[in-house]
Amino acid sequence: MTGIARWKDLILDASDASVALEFWSSVLELVPEQPDGSADGVMRGGEPGRTVWVNAVPEPKTVKNRVHLDLVRDDLDRLVDLGARVVMTPEQTGGSWSVLVDPEGNEFCVFAPKPGEPSALVVDSNDPVRIAAWWADVLGARLVTPSDGAPRWLGEVEGLPFDLIKFVGVPEPKTVKNRMHWDVDGETAALLERGATLVRAKGDDIRWDVLADPDGNEFCAFVPD
Repeated sequence: MTGIARWKDLILDASDASVALEFWSSVLELVPEQPDGSADGVMRGGEPGRTVWVNAVPEPKTVKNRVHLDLVRDDLDRLVDLGARVVMTPEQTGGSWSVLVDPEGNEFCVFAPKPGEPSALVVDSNDPVRIAAWWADVLGARLVTPSDGAPRWLGEVEGLPFDLIKFVGVPEPKTVKNRMHWDVDGETAALLERGATLVRAKGDDIRWDVLADPDGNEFCAFVPD
């Protein structure tokens, strides 16, 4: 299946980029960079898709993140030593995962390693099956059906540094800008034709278009090289 866009990288908003860089570069095993005098930073892995940009923003985190990471790790104590805090244990989640928050309060989940346990980028949605189908079409990805019988996961996403993108059903609506989003390489016109919305057009200060998917999740579109 051929899509009209390709995964590019991940972006994390932070009140203090240096704190986020120190924590997440250790967790994700990436190399942090923060130019002298810059409020922003970046973390790089061995492949372009493993790049994570950290943008300093003035607004604090106020609500539960609608986009977060599911990690597969056996070093929960080390994550706590790095600055994470456990807010829900497996006994409280009713599953095999713990819910943690990073030093700025951003949620992420940690699953105990077992055969077939996937890492994932997780996106909350009021209609996960619909939005999963939309992104599968855009990214040329394979729809995956989890045990609940609804095709709301994406596999075989080219360039994605995680096993899956999971769309998870939630009752609450999106109310604020996501503090985690992703970039794609793709033509804005084609994305708009498929149902995306233009939030901010490229200009003198930015060389990309800011779009939103049909659920209102922000993402940035870069013209492919």
